[in-house]
Amino acid sequence: MKERYKLGLILLIFLIFYFLPIENQRFTNAIFEALALTKWYAQEHVLLCLIPAFFIAGAIAVFVNKASVMKYFGARANKILSYGVASVSGSILAVCSCTILPLFMSIYQRGAGLGPAIAFLYSGPAINVLAIILTARVLGWELGVARAFGAVLFSVVIGLLMHLIFLKEERMRRDADDFDIAGVKSKPLYQTVLHVSFMVAFLVFANWGKPSEGSLSLWWSIYSIKWILAILFFTLTLLASIRWFNKDELNQWTYQTWYYAYLIVPLLFIGVLVAGFFFGRVGYEGIVPSEWVYSIVGGNSLQANFIASVVGAFMYFATLTEVPIIQGLLGAGMGKGPALALLLAGPALSLPSMLVIMRTIGFQKTAVYVCLVVIMATISGMIFGFIVE
Repeated sequence: MKERYKLGLILLIFLIFYFLPIENQRFTNAIFEALALTKWYAQEHVLLCLIPAFFIAGAIAVFVNKASVMKYFGARANKILSYGVASVSGSILAVCSCTILPLFMSIYQRGAGLGPAIAFLYSGPAINVLAIILTARVLGWELGVARAFGAVLFSVVIGLLMHLIFLKEERMRRDADDFDIAGVKSKPLYQTVLHVSFMVAFLVFANWGKPSEGSLSLWWSIYSIKWILAILFFTLTLLASIRWFNKDELNQWTYQTWYYAYLIVPLLFIGVLVAGFFFGRVGYEGIVPSEWVYSIVGGNSLQANFIASVVGAFMYFATLTEVPIIQGLLGAGMGKGPALALLLAGPALSLPSMLVIMRTIGFQKTAVYVCLVVIMATISGMIFGFIVE
């Protein structure tokens, strides 16, 4: 039987290469876009986004007291407290759908309940204060307000729904208390809080994007000194690491950081390659013609909102890039309802992030999470479109 599978695989590979449409311009352009997007992702998001996120996740896994995670995010935690903390924590980071993944994986494996962990996962890229302000200034205050309200509501509602849908499994997981991460003896609370805060501050300021014209002066002021602030917090992180941790603790932290990188990075790059092949980069096309998107997201129909939600869920958006993309789509005839649906589904999800989420919580939970995001974005888009149009 195994020999048949091997023969079938060899035959399939042969047929793929035999019929490879390399003479088709759109196909070859899609391959170029896949490689170009992956190159851009490696240059812009790995060194200053992913690597710091891996170190933060490793620190949480090794140094954060498991009891603290259970207190704020566990199954028995106060729901208002746990979901409130999850939403606020995610919004402070203001990262893309990929950078939030190692942090989500870390708190989930450390004992956080599925619902609060999902709320944290959604809120990180979706509740981005700068992105919401940019949305209001560029796309109009209606979309800005609707995005802010929808993102906060989504993070809580989707988290609660995931908790209720998988309540039986969550109870079994809680009773088994079988979490993968076995950290060293917990550090004093103030040391852990300051150490993680320094790394989070470095992550935020090192990736502080250039504000658009007309943005608040505060954002421009921070942008002008972003590297001073980033270097300051990087230095504080190094000093804290040297001062507070011994060699064994640093080794475990390094190992845990590598563990997350090993699990996540290959899947992210595969996902970015596929996303680039299908959708291309901003301003460029992949295998899917942009005319198809323009033709099916006009108006405020169920189809237009659903397609916008699905495309947003699978397409990769770097932080803030969704605003100029949707500005172009609106200019091409996209309805405001589908625009909101894309804003609510796009930044929080992507094909690369789905692959990593699936490895963390399994295919079934990932599929339900994606469906909930798409369904809620679709409904929100239709309601918003009906109100404004």
